[in-house]
Amino acid sequence: MFVIDDADAPALGDIRDAGPADCIYIRAAATSRRDWPRYWEAAGVALKRGAFVHVMNRGETLL
Repeated sequence: MFVIDDADAPALGDIRDAGPADCIYIRAAATSRRDWPRYWEAAGVALKRGAFVHVMNRGETLL
């Protein structure tokens, strides 16, 4: 499981390499990152490779 937010994120290469067994959660605050476009592109690559990508609403939490 990978979580991307404004304060913390895994390496871009790890996101790009994610596949069918991986889940990527993107918190709304992640859009304030300076490198946000790069993470958005990496999440798209992961989605194409079969990873589950979930963009979280504000206030939504992981259980």
